[in-house]
Amino acid sequence: MNVSAGNSNPNSRNPFSSWTLAKVKALPPLPSSFYLEKTATVARLLLGKGLFLSQQKRSFLCEIIEVEAYLGSEDPASHAFKGPTPRNISMFKSGGTCYVYLCYGLNFCMNVVTGLEGKGSAVLIRAAIPILGLRAMAKNRHFSSPLLPKETKKLLSGPGKLTQALGINRSFDGLRFDQSTFKIVDLGVRIPKHQIGISPRIGISKGMQENLRFYIKPLS
Repeated sequence: MNVSAGNSNPNSRNPFSSWTLAKVKALPPLPSSFYLEKTATVARLLLGKGLFLSQQKRSFLCEIIEVEAYLGSEDPASHAFKGPTPRNISMFKSGGTCYVYLCYGLNFCMNVVTGLEGKGSAVLIRAAIPILGLRAMAKNRHFSSPLLPKETKKLLSGPGKLTQALGINRSFDGLRFDQSTFKIVDLGVRIPKHQIGISPRIGISKGMQENLRFYIKPLS
């Protein structure tokens, strides 16, 4: 990734190699105002941000690299399109809330709610890159260590893979991303506009014409 991360060397292949658990614990969560922008704007701004989770004596940090925006009642592909239900009620909370659902009875998917309470819009976190907690992520994904480079790339390369690696399930639904043990943080990464890819969302049957998937392009 062609990024600059704090004091890290922007030409380094791993700008986070010197990061420690103490360093990320000291970072404040993103402010609530971050999540009140338009959903597509929040989606783009989430690229390069860090998702931190600490539970059961295990801590994880990953960099978000792929997301999709879902626009609430105006979006036929959104779970909120037909209004609140017991399953999606967290989508209608204020921006910065976590919405987790079980997809086809198999995989959990995690979303970041955006906008004011009642809007029902959210951003699906589709993929990320591990920074801290790689061995525990691999164990959760049933990968043997040490990981090959191609296996590391695949570790968090889908919404279900990401939640499995981080141990995220429905118990996270409704939580806020501003806790000391569960937060989204600014890693100091700035993604150049030309390095952000845009495309239609994946795996939907409605709203397919909308370019609401955003991702960091790999270096050529």
